Amino acid sequence: MTTVKVRQMTMDDLPVVMEIERTTFPSDAWSESMMRGELGDQPRTRHYVVACVGDEIVGYGGLAAAADQADIQTIAVLAGHRRAGVGAALMDTLLAEAVRRGAEAVFLEVRADNGPAQAMYDRFGFERLGLRRRYYDDGTDAITMVKKLN
Repeated sequence: MTTVKVRQMTMDDLPVVMEIERTTFPSDAWSESMMRGELGDQPRTRHYVVACVGDEIVGYGGLAAAADQADIQTIAVLAGHRRAGVGAALMDTLLAEAVRRGAEAVFLEVRADNGPAQAMYDRFGFERLGLRRRYYDDGTDAITMVKKLN
């Protein structure tokens, strides 16, 4: 199993993070200014991390948390590092942060055509809530999911 270290994302990580973003989500990638805003404008409600294998950033994830609710904003892993525990390490970190911040539930949206991500969320105990039709820029539906934390 790959040794994965998860740490707080910094502005210096953005060039690599944005490359992963554009590679992973070619049709609906966030802009660099959006990611900068998530890191800088609302640090009280946001928590962004990167996953490293050795010195290489191979994934990242973000959480928004306010009051008793949290949302997984994004999670992405480079294709060559998928199914090696990187996504699970990111999810463990984000869920632990949601608990630390007092969230009672964590929500997320996942592409209806992304079976591997759905399978990971199922393993983490997320349950399907509903469907958002044509949620993504390319017209793909989103499945909404929730995990109760207590």
